[in-house]
Amino acid sequence: MTPYKKQLERIKEKLRKAKNADKHYEVFGASSHEYVLHSPASENEVAAFEAQYGLTLPACYRAFLLEVGNGGDSYNDSGAGPYYGIYKLGEDVEAYVESKYLKNDCLIYPGMTEEYWNSLVARLDPEAEDELSDEEYAAQMGKAFGGILPVGSQGCSSMHGMILNGPYAGKMVNLSEVWCKPIFTFENNFLDWYERWLDEVVTGQLLGNGWFGYYKGGPDLTLILQFLDADDMKEKQDCLDGVQWKKTIATETIEIVENAYFDPSLSAFHEQLLLILTKNAYERARPILLQLAPIRIGKVCQLVHFYAKSHQVEWLSLVSQYIHTVTDKDDFRFCSYILTEECGELLVPFMDREEADIRANAIYTLGKFLDKKRYLDTFIKALYDVDNKVVHASLQALCDVNDTRLLPHYKKVAERYPIETDYILCNLDGRLYPFDLTHETIKDWQPSPAPALQSFLSWLLPVRRGKKA
Repeated sequence: MTPYKKQLERIKEKLRKAKNADKHYEVFGASSHEYVLHSPASENEVAAFEAQYGLTLPACYRAFLLEVGNGGDSYNDSGAGPYYGIYKLGEDVEAYVESKYLKNDCLIYPGMTEEYWNSLVARLDPEAEDELSDEEYAAQMGKAFGGILPVGSQGCSSMHGMILNGPYAGKMVNLSEVWCKPIFTFENNFLDWYERWLDEVVTGQLLGNGWFGYYKGGPDLTLILQFLDADDMKEKQDCLDGVQWKKTIATETIEIVENAYFDPSLSAFHEQLLLILTKNAYERARPILLQLAPIRIGKVCQLVHFYAKSHQVEWLSLVSQYIHTVTDKDDFRFCSYILTEECGELLVPFMDREEADIRANAIYTLGKFLDKKRYLDTFIKALYDVDNKVVHASLQALCDVNDTRLLPHYKKVAERYPIETDYILCNLDGRLYPFDLTHETIKDWQPSPAPALQSFLSWLLPVRRGKKA
């Protein structure tokens, strides 16, 4: 009997439960692997792989391959597992490094600093890598990612890898092809990581949630109690992050979170505690949010927008009352999400703010309203803004506003930008299309006479012709 026999039996049973719990494949990637694993690998297959690459697989992963399964029908022959699943043994082993570097000592470790990681990938910087020969580049990749076996894809440029040697052999790590610092999982080995994934599928925590393995796992009540007991700030943060990313949490956990918010010794975590409360118990969070509104209306709007969107209308009057106090661009953006068309006039004064992002967002928001002509003067003002992003926002906002009063101002924009800059001219062409004009032809455009003058001229012309006759 292997030392993992009982855990392997649990995993087999939980795999069956996971497939039943996620019948519609709501967990990210499940529609690809469908919780299917092919037959386990043979001892000869595993031994051949190890001999080919001159390495020894961690015992936990080896046991999985021999007792549970080896690959499936998903991407790169992946079988059931987090994201797009677990590769069949031998698939995509050179995703990061040439195979000869797999047996290298792994130089990354949990808790490594950004500075240390940057030193490992310094010569892989896009500005520096052109100076490297192919051999030098491969060696630098081997230095940064050697001793790590790619185990499965997370989509885009991310995957999960497994440490092959050293004190962390068998531990899983999240990797990115854009050289972001690797993020280690909290579990000590592959089997613990895999079983945690199954637990979160079975309990419904991962249904409709794409993230797994980036935050601390375990029951939410256990995590919040560990948060309270921990002395180390990082440990506290890890525990609280784990609670935050739960899809749902228990009532007892909610009560502890609420009490913790009012604990002065936990002030460093008050913002995150309020987020968790808003997400999971809006009615409990609402009195706290009301107290916070006069001080940080933007933060209140952010929490409501992300975690209590169905209650946004309740905050409209307070946003209208306090939005003038907002100076931070992000706070302003979240306030603008709450505003309705009837409140558009509140945005107009923000066109005089020094922060260009605020001016651009004010224009963007006005552009979402149906009655855009009501704010025509504001859009015109934005067309003359010193910042390109504001001009760009105004041109986009004026979509479907085919008003000839805009033409002289469009002409000024065309004259101001002789070449394409920040997509301004292509957007200008879009606004000019209904008038059968372009950013080039608008430069020769002349305004038509005013209606009264045009009427006078039409009367005068026949008279003057009559005199000549």
